Amino acid sequence: MTKVVEMSSSVTNLKKISASVWFLGGALLAGGLAFLPNGSKSVQAQTAKEPAADFKPYIEKIGAANIPFEMIPLKGGEFLMGSPDAEKGRLEDEGPQHPVAVKSFWMGKCEVTWDEYDQYWKTEDQPKLDGKDVDPKGVDAITRPTPPYADETFGHGRDGQPVICITHHAAMEYCRWLSRKTGKNYRLPTEAEWEYACKAGTTTPYSFGDDPAKSGEYAWFAANSEEVTHKVGQKKPNPWGLYDMHGNVSEWCLDHYKKDSYGTFPKDRATLAPVLLPSQNRFSHVARGGSWADQPVGLRSSGRRGSDKTWIKLDPQRPQSIWWLTSAEFVGFRVVRPVEEQENLLSLRSKVTKQSD
Repeated sequence: MTKVVEMSSSVTNLKKISASVWFLGGALLAGGLAFLPNGSKSVQAQTAKEPAADFKPYIEKIGAANIPFEMIPLKGGEFLMGSPDAEKGRLEDEGPQHPVAVKSFWMGKCEVTWDEYDQYWKTEDQPKLDGKDVDPKGVDAITRPTPPYADETFGHGRDGQPVICITHHAAMEYCRWLSRKTGKNYRLPTEAEWEYACKAGTTTPYSFGDDPAKSGEYAWFAANSEEVTHKVGQKKPNPWGLYDMHGNVSEWCLDHYKKDSYGTFPKDRATLAPVLLPSQNRFSHVARGGSWADQPVGLRSSGRRGSDKTWIKLDPQRPQSIWWLTSAEFVGFRVVRPVEEQENLLSLRSKVTKQSD
């Protein structure tokens, strides 16, 4: 049975007493966020901003072909990030559990498809920046993938299919292009945002409960995928209307992957909008949700995976491509759009170059 909780009920000492004031550990809070060693903030005080009236689902259309994708509004809140010690299949990097608060954001209803991604990498347009033309060779220019040495779909299909085998850098550059193209701030979800969205208020291993036998209703995975990806949005959505959060393709998050990162967060108060910022290093970054190649245990809401150099081991190019993965047919991504961007993510862009390790 799926256990659904109120957004703040998992943080027992953090209580909302009005629309904008929080009560924590017996003290009335009005401001002042404490910084943690990793740059995140502890919710010692938080002003809760209610989303604007236009915080509702919408459809974005991109490119000359007006390719549509839908964005779902997710109101911010608190949850317990990570998995409990007793969860079946739990790995060490999923703990310790710790309370986290995230701000409101929109998330893609589905994973980004080739239909969408092709509007970016198969064109050469430079969307205007602040209403001005951009020098294609300048520092503000949008960069695009070099041609892959093989079929970029690896035989998984294209129309309506999730984009696969693209690097974390490529996903970030797509988001930068999409932001400039639409005039809205799109990016990869932080790991905290992704897990908050996947759990969708539940406390069970999966957003559909604790019975892995139900995986086939919600996910494409090893038992039903026939070893390929499938068109997005074909299975049941999670409680917040998001499709394929479990299975089909694993999804890039913004964060660098660090196995023991959860141990740096306090357990007695919520950490606001944690993120382990990406750097110039190519590896390792977080991928979430499991894929068509995984068993149900790999689809759990709290499951984590870090990329590594084996994902490019078959790339014959030297230096190896910063755009394409040759051995990761299981990874893709979806986008988010924050209502109010957190300070440490403003103007963030990939720092990866051909010289990156």
